[in-house]
Amino acid sequence: MTRPDLVIFDCDGVLVDTEALANRHLIKMLNAAGYPITFDEARKTLCGMPMRAVKEKVEAQGYRLGDDFVERWYQAIPVIFENGVDAIPHIETVIDAVKDAQLSYCVASSANVEKMHLTLGKTGLIGHFHDVLYSASMVARGKPFPDLFLHAAQQMGFEPSRSVVIEDSVAGTTAGTAAGMRVFSYCGDEHADHEGLAAAGGILFDDMRKLPALLGIA
Repeated sequence: MTRPDLVIFDCDGVLVDTEALANRHLIKMLNAAGYPITFDEARKTLCGMPMRAVKEKVEAQGYRLGDDFVERWYQAIPVIFENGVDAIPHIETVIDAVKDAQLSYCVASSANVEKMHLTLGKTGLIGHFHDVLYSASMVARGKPFPDLFLHAAQQMGFEPSRSVVIEDSVAGTTAGTAAGMRVFSYCGDEHADHEGLAAAGGILFDDMRKLPALLGIA
């Protein structure tokens, strides 16, 4: 693989292991509003999307979540993660390799910056990323649209074609591909949608220790 100039990391599911906790709370909120969705369905169809897009998708099907749905979601974040958050296994190996190769890197997440500070802070990873955090709240359209990744590359000063994305969701993989970037899609989670990730254009890998070689820096 040709070495990239910029590595763009997704946050949830790539840097921090938050998807299970977050999705269990999300389905409680959606079920309370009458929207029938299971944990597995949420992981497959909503994973990686900004919460405002989740709200739009659900309400387009005739369900009312309330004008304060997104606000209530973010208010619940400290409680959801009050018992701590784990880093994705071996992600520090990847970060160290990227730094050793002197590649530029950043985070581009559907979450807001406050949530990223909380989860990255609890895992001790925030020190790597505190000044290079980009959120879907900064662009008009979140994932699966390419806006966020294009914004991150522009802010970091690199061409999309020289940037790569590390993702775990179909929405994020779709967004990165649409941005004209190579996307490496992590599928080490037992709920990963292998077929969906591949169909979205992702280069699949199931262990973070494999990623430096895929990036051409091992």
